[in-house]
Formats: sequence, structure tokens, C-alpha cells
Amino acid sequence: MRIVALILALLLAACARPAPQGVTVLTYASPYSPSHPFSKADQTWMKFVEARSGGRLKIKPSWSGALLSSDMSMEELRHGVADIGLITPIYVRGGTHLIRIQSGFYSGADSPESQVALYRCIAAASPQIAHELHGLKVLAVQGGTLPGLVTTTRAIHSLDDLKGLRIRAPTELLAVLDSLGADPVNMPMGEVYSALAKGVIDGVIAPADTFKSLHFAEVAGHYYDLAVPRGAYPARAMNTARFNALSADDRKVLEEGVAVWEAALADEVRAAVDKGTAEARTNNVAFTTASPADQARFEAIYLRDSERNARGLSRFGIDGLAAFKAARSAVTGKDRISCGSQT
Repeated sequence: MRIVALILALLLAACARPAPQGVTVLTYASPYSPSHPFSKADQTWMKFVEARSGGRLKIKPSWSGALLSSDMSMEELRHGVADIGLITPIYVRGGTHLIRIQSGFYSGADSPESQVALYRCIAAASPQIAHELHGLKVLAVQGGTLPGLVTTTRAIHSLDDLKGLRIRAPTELLAVLDSLGADPVNMPMGEVYSALAKGVIDGVIAPADTFKSLHFAEVAGHYYDLAVPRGAYPARAMNTARFNALSADDRKVLEEGVAVWEAALADEVRAAVDKGTAEARTNNVAFTTASPADQARFEAIYLRDSERNARGLSRFGIDGLAAFKAARSAVTGKDRISCGSQT
């Protein structure tokens, strides 16, 4: 079925009306709806590109997964299904081993901006990342706000309260939660609302924006403000051959657009957290905050497991430990990043 969909998409692209003389139309594809915070950032970037190019570049969006799939978007972009698209290499099952694992190296990088800076330090020190992105020109790296723990009926006051709780978490946190006595599970985020409502799980590692964006305020009564580190990753990319075929002036516009896109993404994720927190307050969600001791304990376990995961990449012939060390060297202080620094 994927092959059929790919062929149909290519045929539709071939049948598109030609652009007016002097105008280059680039297709952009995303699995999200136009109203999603990520898509609002995408639209800010589109307006910049069209204005900066003086109308020479036009972006034709395709929303809600109509053109690219969530799990195969990188390969589809390489095959020209779209010119530009939203990618999630941290969820790809194969071929992005280091990009997935490096997302667990970010303790101390709390803001979207510092996360993006740290990703660039890691990528500069690790040629493997460029290898995993072959055929793609990265147009934006995406960070985010730090998640906490959303729970249904049990208030969390310390890490010891996690014992016995069934918690949905991303892959890089499964071992961390297990060592704290929780029962961690991984499932698609789209299934979490139902699982919370039915009592299948007791909680989920998620940022506060999910109280509104995923309606968690309807099924969860508590939020433990534990600052869970999260990583950055290349999130918007273009087919390299298509990029290289553009004029030098048009390539320059897209290069200038990288900072615009990343800033728009950061602004939108922060705004979404504010809206989610307000929604939680309206629905009487109770907030508790991790103590400094518990926060330090959590981060120590997180870094221990991150290093172990980095070493584990050696079975693929990847020097993950070098990437881990580069990341830790680059964190020079709380939310301060400097590539090439020494610890």
C-alpha cells in the first residue's frame, strides 16, 4: 500500500499546473492540521520565504498527512514525494540510530534555543548524523519545552511516589522510570487519552500543553513539575537534489529561513504551554513541584542511562560515546551551550 501511495503522490505532483514564469513552487507536507502549533510556525516560515524572495518562491502546503506519512517521511522526501516536509527521525525504526539516541543527551539544556544549539554541537562532532540524513537538507532543528508527569488520580510529591505507577514514556526514559520503581510503557501518543480515561495507565510524561492540545485536563487531575530533559532533532527538511537545483539566490533565502523557522517553532511551543497550563487551572488540575534533591537524582539517573545507551551504539559500528562526551562538554552551565568546550 505504501508503494501505491508513493506512486499516486508522484503522479499528482507531475500533473500539477506549471508555475507562472519566474516563480518556483515548492511543496511542503506535514502530518498536522493547519491549526496545530507546529503548523502555525510553518506558516510563519512560508510567509517569510515568499516575502524575502520577492515572490520568486511560493510554498504550496499539504496538511494532515495527505502527502507524507509520519513514519516514512524521510524516505518519501528522498524520493521527491514533496519538496519539503516535517520529519521525525527520533521515531524512525531504522537508519537513524544516533539521532534517536542523542535525544537523551540534553540534561542542562532547558530552552528550545539551547537544545537546538546543543544538537548542532553534537552534529558537528559526529559525522554519523550527516550520514543518517543523507539526501536531505535540514531547514529547521526543533527543541521544545520540558515535560513533566501528568497523572490521573494520584498526586506525586516525590520520586518515591512513582513506585508501581504505569506510566507512558518515550523510549529513552523507560529505563530511568524502571529504576525508580515505576512500570513504564511505550505507546503512540494518540492512544494515551483513551488509556488514561480507562485506567490502563496511571500517567504520562508530557508537557503542560497537552492539557489543552490533547485534552488531558478531561482525564487527569495532577501534574508533577519534574523537569524531564528533552532533546532536539532535525524536524524540517528538503530533498537535497531539489535544494541544489535552485538558484543561488533562492538557496540563500532558504538558508536565511532556518533561523526564522526555529524561532517560530520555539514561540509556538511556549505559547502552547501557556494555553495548556491555563486549561489545567480551569479544570482544577493540582500542580506539585519536584524538590531540588529529587530533580538532581532524576537527572543523575538520566545521564547514567544516556551514557549506557550511547555505548550501546557500538554494536552498529557507531561511536555514540564520542557524541555523548561532545554533548556533555558543550553544556557549560544551566541552559548555556558552547561547542568545543572542555569539562
